[in-house]
Amino acid sequence: MATPVFLTIDTELMWRHHAADLPEATVVARSLEPAGVGVRWQLQRLAAHGLKACFFVDPMPVRLYGRDAIAPVVEAIVAAGQEVQLHLHPNWVGAAVGDRGRAHGRFELIDLSCDEQQALLGEARELLIACGAERPVAFRAGSYSANDATIDALVALGFAYDSSHNGSEHPWPSAIGLGPDQIAPVAHRGLTEVPVTTIMTPGGGRRHFQICALSAGEMRAALIHAAAEHHAAVTIVSHGFELANRSGTRANRIHVARFEALCRMLAARADVLPTVHFRDRPALRLGQDDRPLPASVLRTRWRQAEQLWSNMVEERAA
Repeated sequence: MATPVFLTIDTELMWRHHAADLPEATVVARSLEPAGVGVRWQLQRLAAHGLKACFFVDPMPVRLYGRDAIAPVVEAIVAAGQEVQLHLHPNWVGAAVGDRGRAHGRFELIDLSCDEQQALLGEARELLIACGAERPVAFRAGSYSANDATIDALVALGFAYDSSHNGSEHPWPSAIGLGPDQIAPVAHRGLTEVPVTTIMTPGGGRRHFQICALSAGEMRAALIHAAAEHHAAVTIVSHGFELANRSGTRANRIHVARFEALCRMLAARADVLPTVHFRDRPALRLGQDDRPLPASVLRTRWRQAEQLWSNMVEERAA
């Protein structure tokens, strides 16, 4: 019994670069193609390993910089045979070039009413289509900031999937009405919620399955656990900018190595952990009581040591 894997890459312009008043071309390059390990490099590595990925793309900066800021990356994703779905950071509403981030909308989508969310989601969908994407069927909120009003707005707009629920960020800003240990896909208020996979950490905490959040050992253990327990799905998160340092000026070798290791793991286990696209409407076993990978002090200590090196060395600006 195979466990489908949603390998997702949130793809967005970084607010910090806009707030630093960097030129538009620099904002785009350091967000989407930083240090040669951005979206196009990731597309090449995915193709080399025969993997499917979903790129959740935020089109809202089109309001500020125009269509050419987002359309080329959408076109590259589509040309590579990968899928584009909708992502959204509402703070781009009201922003202006040169304002150094002083003007902005709400940073959390959940601070908007259902009607306000629906209007903004509808606008974002049309912007994404105008940038060359197919009509999206899946959504993930920026910062996982979604609630049941978000789900109701998505259903009204005809979306089939949401992937905003993240138990490690629950109950704020990930505020959908599901429990923090919910990692299995579930029918929720008229659509299918596909939560981000989490693992348990010592002391009863949770950590979500993200390239910059888990070591290669933790990722391997989480995948082995999911396959052995016949989980209904695994949902992995990365970002277009995440394999570089925060300034987007040099590759983070630890994160690059994790991405490569993850690709190798998934390729080697494609028979039991096949990567899938939302657009293909994969058959999902809904409502299973899947449990996160139990905590391990050893795995956690190794990751903490790795993260210390990453923060002290790999995150330096070139």
